[in-house]
Amino acid sequence: MDLGISGRTAIVCASSKGLGRACAEALAEAGVNLVINARSPEALESAADEIRNAYKVTVETVAADVTTVEGCEALQERCSAPDILVNNAGGPPAGDWRKFEREDWHKAVDSNMIGAIFLMRAYLDGMAERGFGRVVNITSGMVKAPRDVLSLSVAARLGLTGFVRGIVPAYAAKGVTINNLLPELFDTDRLRNNIGVLAKRDSLSLQEAIDVQLADCPAARMGRPDEFGGTCAFLCSVQAGYMTGQSILLDGGRYPGVF
Repeated sequence: MDLGISGRTAIVCASSKGLGRACAEALAEAGVNLVINARSPEALESAADEIRNAYKVTVETVAADVTTVEGCEALQERCSAPDILVNNAGGPPAGDWRKFEREDWHKAVDSNMIGAIFLMRAYLDGMAERGFGRVVNITSGMVKAPRDVLSLSVAARLGLTGFVRGIVPAYAAKGVTINNLLPELFDTDRLRNNIGVLAKRDSLSLQEAIDVQLADCPAARMGRPDEFGGTCAFLCSVQAGYMTGQSILLDGGRYPGVF
């Protein structure tokens, strides 16, 4: 399928590895030029070279923490008028919510809610003026099925989800969509780190803890990052122009509810 976005420009945050990298590659495959971001310059430049060589698109880099004021400004200086914005940031640590201090909660909100809001503030109005825009926020399956061990992530990402739904009507008639992708059980370093916390708590090996997580997953496997990236690219396509304000869960059928 031709997604109709070849030649567009996308910012993809936290995209040197994991789900962000998968989104960047899927967009590049569709012919989208990229501005990719990560905090580690070495990993970022390596990813940029690999994507350029594989897909023959322009790939620029911004090594910065875009959840900070300075990082957000650095991204705007490099790319002032993107067509697509993929918000992504590493989640806060897992653990017992009773042991998190006030500063832990502030960091979680800055990283997983406020950072994305400020990038949307920087770019949404320009997208609306140009008549085309796609924003995809990578959040978490925990938004629909919260767990106490990921309480920092749940609280911040639910705040972002509510904010997005509130602003969607202002942009829906202007060619701009804003959607959220909710991954769960995708085979990434972050997932393995989080499951490692559970493994330690329950005196299990990492593989045993993974098997426990998969026990109630109908797909009976972890998701592949490329599956996630392909879904992101579709949400950025011309075909998805009537889909906005949605939170799309990708979890192999694990969530037991109807809605």
